[in-house]
Amino acid sequence: MYARGEKLGEGTYATVFKGTVLKAPHMTVALKEITLDPQEGAPSTAVREVSLMKALKHPNIIRLLDVQHTETRLVLVFEYMDLDLKKYMEKHGTHGALAHPMCLHFASQLLQGLAYCHKNNVLHRDLKPQNLLINAAGQLKLGDFGLARDFGIPVATFSAEVVTLWYRPPDVILGSRSYNTTIDIWSAGCVIAEMYTGRPLFSGSSPEDQLKRIFHAMGTPSERTWPEVTRLPGWKGDFPDYPPKPWVQIIPPMAPEPRAIDLLNRMLRYVPEERISAEDCLLHPYFS
Repeated sequence: MYARGEKLGEGTYATVFKGTVLKAPHMTVALKEITLDPQEGAPSTAVREVSLMKALKHPNIIRLLDVQHTETRLVLVFEYMDLDLKKYMEKHGTHGALAHPMCLHFASQLLQGLAYCHKNNVLHRDLKPQNLLINAAGQLKLGDFGLARDFGIPVATFSAEVVTLWYRPPDVILGSRSYNTTIDIWSAGCVIAEMYTGRPLFSGSSPEDQLKRIFHAMGTPSERTWPEVTRLPGWKGDFPDYPPKPWVQIIPPMAPEPRAIDLLNRMLRYVPEERISAEDCLLHPYFS
């Protein structure tokens, strides 16, 4: 059994508390409490999270230690992590920006966890600094698999309502539903850029504003640069025609690290199929 401590956070369907195992050695854990609907039972997101977490075992993925079930609530017991990447950047960064060796250290762990997910047919679908957890040893782990999906069939039709707007790829914002591992690669690229600058790469206030910010930096796509873009449900022909900017101009703090820029350029591509895989990211000279 577990003693519940302070509240750590609240999500759409769960509240997370710090907890302690009552038996010695009284380990600290995170308790994710989900209130059950009397008619519906556990939300599908929770059921999915449990089944995926039981199957995923990797040093860079948060560990599900136990599941407690009563009539009114479901409690997922996770290993305790000290803080998320967002808080880590605020605490240890210079105006939120981390030094290159630290960016490298965390980017490597993020991509190792992601490569493992993808190898096991799991899309995370909600990568952002708040869902990347860090412990006292400086180990980064992917957390919050509440939106994750098993993509046994890569072209399955998923919902477009995934991934916090700032980390959402343009194909998904434009309503594409046949996405795969490339959705996570875009999000991971945005996170890596944010570690260098201390602020989100594209912080739109609405889906339309998000697209404008992406286009303003990377150039407005056309049938020539992104075949079939005009067929996506959300495409409007009236986007301003922005020319692409070089990445050093978009992310000046990365200028001294040409390998970092090259990696980012391979992750953040308009055509989803052109985005580098997590496995290939790890073989990139950036990590050598």
